[in-house]
Amino acid sequence: MDRGTVGSAQSGRLLVEVRQEGSSAVVTPTGELDHHTADLLREPLEECLAKGRSRLVVDCSRLEFCDSTGLNVLLGARLKAEAAGGGVHLAGMLPVVARVFEITGADAVFGVYDTLEDALAGEAADAGDQARGADASE
Repeated sequence: MDRGTVGSAQSGRLLVEVRQEGSSAVVTPTGELDHHTADLLREPLEECLAKGRSRLVVDCSRLEFCDSTGLNVLLGARLKAEAAGGGVHLAGMLPVVARVFEITGADAVFGVYDTLEDALAGEAADAGDQARGADASE
C-alpha cells in the first residue's frame, strides 16, 4: 500500500509501504517524516495493530528526515504494540535519522537494527524471549 499526502501542499513527501514478513509487519516509509506527514505513517501502523500484527518492523533505510512529531508517532505505536505483546523495531536508519533517536534517548526504547534482515532475524529471538518469560512465570 502506498500513501501520499492527498490534498496537501506536501504531496509526495512521504510514501509508506506495508507488507507481511513472517509474523512481522514491515512498514517502509520513504521520504520525510514530520508534522506535515506524520499521519501518513500513523495510519498504517495503527491499521497493522488493529489487524493483530503486534510485531512491527519499520524499515528506515529510505527515511530521509524525522522530527519530533515523527518520533512521537513511532513511540505511540511502540506503546500500543507492547500492550498487545509485540513491539516496534527500527532497521537501517540513515545517520541523520539515527541522530534524532540518539539525542532524545529514544534509541534505548526501540529494538534498533543495522539492516532489515537483522530486524527480521530478531523475530526468532523475540519469540524465544517470550517463551523463556512464560517458562519463568510457571
